[in-house]
Amino acid sequence: MDKLSALSGFVQSVNLGSFSAAAKHLGVSQPAISQQIRGLEDQLGTRLLNRTTRQLQLTEAGERYYAYARDILDRLVEADRSIQSDETQMSGPLSIGLPLGFAESVLSDFLIRFKKEHPCLLLDISLSDQFVDVIQERLDVAIRMGEIRDERLIVRRLGVAQRCLVASPEYLDRKGRPRHPADLPEHDYLLYKNISTGDRVPFISTLGEKLSIKINPAMIVNNSSTLRQAALAGLGISIANRWLIEPYLASGELELVLPEWQYPPHPIHAVYPSNRFIPIKVRRFVDRLQDYFKEMGALDQSFESRA
Repeated sequence: MDKLSALSGFVQSVNLGSFSAAAKHLGVSQPAISQQIRGLEDQLGTRLLNRTTRQLQLTEAGERYYAYARDILDRLVEADRSIQSDETQMSGPLSIGLPLGFAESVLSDFLIRFKKEHPCLLLDISLSDQFVDVIQERLDVAIRMGEIRDERLIVRRLGVAQRCLVASPEYLDRKGRPRHPADLPEHDYLLYKNISTGDRVPFISTLGEKLSIKINPAMIVNNSSTLRQAALAGLGISIANRWLIEPYLASGELELVLPEWQYPPHPIHAVYPSNRFIPIKVRRFVDRLQDYFKEMGALDQSFESRA
């Protein structure tokens, strides 16, 4: 058995979802792919794939083997590209996971710019404000917010976003302006569903005082763009990344609430699987993204990034 061909057949079968699609992609017959994968399973003494009439599903052993097999093939591709031009190295698919609200508000321009710089790249972008398992979803790189404790991932901190509370002037004229965080339970609070503290709101004052206030949410939303629209519509007080709502503060559509208090700063990271070789295109994407944040003045970067 040609081990390298078998690994290619296995990885492409998983990527494309069927033996027939993998066979077409690799220019071989479907029985050849089936035979290669059976040969791998016989050699390893374990099943890698569960076959049904409609789909292929990795077993637990198959998940582990797939990660290593893909890494081996990626390294071979990078070895070939290492002696080729920079343009050639920046080609092929790049799968990226991004927070939906963050991408809509901030990263669309960056992604367009990056694609124009590297026209041979196929950007495969997944947008979600939900937690996404980078390894299970087979992403090359993802942008994550908050602290990350996952030993399977390489974490590179890009900066820190400052967060604040905002509401429309119409809402504040109608319901009153809080003078202290302890006033918040009397207000309509628009809660971001994915925040780790639940219905307790942490605060830090300009003097360093820390509080945790239990609020009564009037709306719970798992998308930051929808949360901002709800605040603009006068539905209540909402958390916001300061640099995302600056235009609305400048126009008077939103107003800072409790400006002498703020949420703890929110770190933003690029993450990628630690058990895989990091292609040049992933490193270039993350470097360019950090440069973009610096250019925008979007994040506090007064510390060293961690690679």
